[in-house]
Amino acid sequence: MRKKFTFSFLSVFLFCLVSAQTYEIQYTSSSNGKVLSDQPSTIVWANEKETFILNNTIKEQKSRYPFEITKVEKPSNTIVSYAFLKSGEIISTADTESVGKQNFELTNETKKILGYNCKKAITKINSNTIEVWYTNDLKFQGGPSVLGQNLGFVLEVERNKNSLITANSIKKIKNTGIENIIKGSIQSTDQLGYKDLLWKSRFTTLKVFENETINFSDAAKSDDQIKRYANGTIILKKIKFPAITEGENIFVELKQQSNGDAYDRTGTVFFIPQDKEKSFFDGLEKGAKTLPVFENGNGKQYYGITSTENYNPAMEMMRFFTPFGIQQFNHIQLKGKTWQTINPYRQDITELKPSLSGKELWVGTFIGNYDKGGHKVSLEITIHKSDQAVYKNNTAIPLFNSLNIMEMAGQDYSTMFNQDKGLLVDFTLKKDLKNAQLRYTTTGHGGWENGDEFVPKANTIFMDGKSVFSFIPWRTDCGSYRLYNPASGNFQDGLSSSDLSRSNWCPGTVTNPNFIPLGDLKAGKHTIQIKIPQGPTEGTSFSSWNVSGTLLGVE
Repeated sequence: MRKKFTFSFLSVFLFCLVSAQTYEIQYTSSSNGKVLSDQPSTIVWANEKETFILNNTIKEQKSRYPFEITKVEKPSNTIVSYAFLKSGEIISTADTESVGKQNFELTNETKKILGYNCKKAITKINSNTIEVWYTNDLKFQGGPSVLGQNLGFVLEVERNKNSLITANSIKKIKNTGIENIIKGSIQSTDQLGYKDLLWKSRFTTLKVFENETINFSDAAKSDDQIKRYANGTIILKKIKFPAITEGENIFVELKQQSNGDAYDRTGTVFFIPQDKEKSFFDGLEKGAKTLPVFENGNGKQYYGITSTENYNPAMEMMRFFTPFGIQQFNHIQLKGKTWQTINPYRQDITELKPSLSGKELWVGTFIGNYDKGGHKVSLEITIHKSDQAVYKNNTAIPLFNSLNIMEMAGQDYSTMFNQDKGLLVDFTLKKDLKNAQLRYTTTGHGGWENGDEFVPKANTIFMDGKSVFSFIPWRTDCGSYRLYNPASGNFQDGLSSSDLSRSNWCPGTVTNPNFIPLGDLKAGKHTIQIKIPQGPTEGTSFSSWNVSGTLLGVE
């Protein structure tokens, strides 16, 4: 009797050891039949109590931040996600529902993987057909993703018949070492907060403005952080840019709402180069007329718009146009119209990297308006690591910017195109420039029937006296943005003001730059000229063209 009891106790002990046995399963990924050798192998540590999903690089503690580890607790199938944002900063979130909501079509198809009998189940996710091969031979559940965690142990997953992850080895292990990876303080958060923090940790964010007012008011004053000029229509902040590598992309994003102004307005996001004796900042501080003057024979003087030997104009990052009264005028009701509450403008500015990388610069935003309420804006610049180096230029030289950013401080409109000379800029290259391009942004203005806002006009670019490019900048898609324009006027013909086609802009949108090829340029003196057949003045109404140009290339 005593021997029998001893045997039974030993049997239970051995059973517990077996049931707590942990396995390590490694998986290979392939696409269209080719193994993806550049990707780390997926690793699963699994037993009856829990499953950890990671990869070989994380296991060896060589992974770059951010990275994730997933744990599935059994038998509840609670998914615990851990995100390692940077050294010493770990966040987590738990999901108790998603595994139970998975739906599979169970089939009678079978096959063997690594000697284990497997069955196939099929599901669809976002129009993708997923085939899951799982086994019940291992007596516990798990797999290389959260998919199929309640079926058995998943040894293979195939998506759309062209993407495959399959187990290539299974072995028993004594210790995973997970406690050496998931350690220290862990901040718990909800699932949306987790996703947001993880997403934002993948890139660098430079916060410039947060819910700042751009209006016309004598009360607009500078403070320690933000400078305000031209009665508050220009806001400026000094930003330190990190060193930006060739394989990184740069985006600028502005969010805007009306704070009282009902009309469509010209806006620009810009920075101020300060690598010459004078800069646009001098004009903001001391007045536009302290800047170099451009004259073309029409009797007017245009200050601070063209580069000289001792001066660079403001460098335009993004041109945008406010819609008619978004948010502030959303009380205007029309049947079938649900107005947007905020206007986002986002643009890739990677080609300007040579002028940004590692520099501390004044970054500004201008919205032309004479409204005391004006507009509310938030601005940020994001820097993203990328495997694609689309823009390979190492030079960005500001040549001209005729947008009268200091309009509310007396800077004149760009009406110089009423003369044949148009806009002419002389510049000198210190070195040869290969694959030169002109980053050219243009919009026509003059908001009456015969004004250039509503009349297509050719823009012609001359390089060293020779015509190199000509096109008609025109937007016909403005009606697509009607829901951003609650205060847009409605006409008898059934159209709204915001619907009308315009000279390269629409209320509520960004104007994209053109990249004009100039070929290889030799070191020395050059000229670039812009000609536009600007319409004549009618009474107090006149046309103008806002053009900016930056020379890109490889020295």
